Amino acid sequence: MSDPAQTREEAVREALRAVIDPEIGMNIIELGLVRDIDIQEENAHITMIMTTPFCPYAPQLLEQTRRTAQEFLNLPTTIEMGMGMWDPSMMEDGAADDWGLF
Repeated sequence: MSDPAQTREEAVREALRAVIDPEIGMNIIELGLVRDIDIQEENAHITMIMTTPFCPYAPQLLEQTRRTAQEFLNLPTTIEMGMGMWDPSMMEDGAADDWGLF
């Protein structure tokens, strides 16, 4: 039997594919920027990172991600920018090929 929380998190991840990094032209799930999604009964919280610490689109991406998840879940959603460093190995399998990295 599947875990309903896991299924819900997977559904949110699918919804977040609509959030595109304007500089790279790929969605935040392909890039591996969403590091954690915590869905509770009353609210949700997302932790994500940027491809670079000085990403000029960070505020826009964070807010678009928060809003997309909140609208999908119909729950108040908060977001934080994690301190982890991104690297191309965090991308979904095959996504780096499209980007020409490997």
